[in-house]
Amino acid sequence: MKSLSAPARRGPTSLRRSDIPAVAPARRVSGAGSVLSAILDHGPVARSTVARLTGLSPASVTGHTGRLVARGLIRESAQATGPKGLGRPHIPLEIDTSRHLVAGAHIAVAHSTVSLMDLRGRILAVDRQPHRGTEPQRILGDVAARLPRLLAAHAAGRTVFGLGVATGHRVDPEAGLVIEHPQLGWRNVPVRDVLAAATGLQVQVDSHARALARAEQMLGEATTRASAVLLFVGAVVDAAFATAGAIHLGPRSGAGSVAHLPLGSAGGAEPCPCGRTGCLQSEVSEHAMVRRAAEQGLPAASFTELLDQALAGEARAVALFRRRARLVGRAAALLLDMFDPEVLVVVEPGAGRLPQCLADLRAEVAERSWVCDDPERAVVPSSFTGSVLATAGGAVALGVLYADPLGSWPALSTVS
Repeated sequence: MKSLSAPARRGPTSLRRSDIPAVAPARRVSGAGSVLSAILDHGPVARSTVARLTGLSPASVTGHTGRLVARGLIRESAQATGPKGLGRPHIPLEIDTSRHLVAGAHIAVAHSTVSLMDLRGRILAVDRQPHRGTEPQRILGDVAARLPRLLAAHAAGRTVFGLGVATGHRVDPEAGLVIEHPQLGWRNVPVRDVLAAATGLQVQVDSHARALARAEQMLGEATTRASAVLLFVGAVVDAAFATAGAIHLGPRSGAGSVAHLPLGSAGGAEPCPCGRTGCLQSEVSEHAMVRRAAEQGLPAASFTELLDQALAGEARAVALFRRRARLVGRAAALLLDMFDPEVLVVVEPGAGRLPQCLADLRAEVAERSWVCDDPERAVVPSSFTGSVLATAGGAVALGVLYADPLGSWPALSTVS
């Protein structure tokens, strides 16, 4: 067990029903959050249109927008709208990207990515570095040390109001803990407290699957707002489920733990750390892909190198990604049948960048799912292919801001 750990929790074999905390009501977007989200979607937009879009009264919209302007989150557009000479012109509102930024950090198995994002979710700067060790002190200290350099080079006078941190496996966003990350050897690591002390920023922590599902809702695939499953396939394999704007967490922060879904006869004989064979992660993870490439005599020192070979048309590399897509399609079909979402988003570079992989994945879904009758519509690649890790961290903090923009954000300007 690494240091920097909070007291260990009761293991799963000794968990009693009385140990499970009551499930809190799903977090609802505030009135101000609805206004801010409407402006993100439609801005520049008039207050009257915001009222129509949100169902709030014009007086409520006026009150919320006044506070959002005072906090530097929105601004009045320089150009008024409406016919000349016919009453008072409308002054549209838009997201103010000139005053504040959000910082993001994604902690992967082999590297961490630090990024800056504006309030419209646009990535402004990215710094990806390999780990120099997996100890929490080293990785979190490195993230904190890199952030000031990134700000000095790219902030352009804007203030960072928060830091979002995303990683794989089990994360408790309320406590700010990485409960368990087997590949890093982390257990109950208080990421929020450590990084808040090191950076002086307000820090939010969540799983990368939930963060990317929220990013899709805010910035990407519009159909995810009704209901969605997001399946993340990287060095870690996990998922998130969202419905009616809320992302399911689970009483033990374990929702989306799909790494050990059995693939049956489609899987190989590679043993999984859980002791079984044919688990989803042991067959489709980045480590598994590099291992299979080596078995076939295909030189690839890293997953990135293997992906580059596939993009260049190397037949054996393409075949490995197509096999991966078919196996991911089996898992996708199962998740579609379990949750029947409006859409399933696949975060996997083959599906995002190799058309034949997406076609193979959808074909597998078509063959195996009992409820999905239109894989072309229901199964989509990530909206953030090419910037997934840079998006994940920032989306953690940005998602909390958009849910409650008038909440406790000390770095934001206050209402006078």
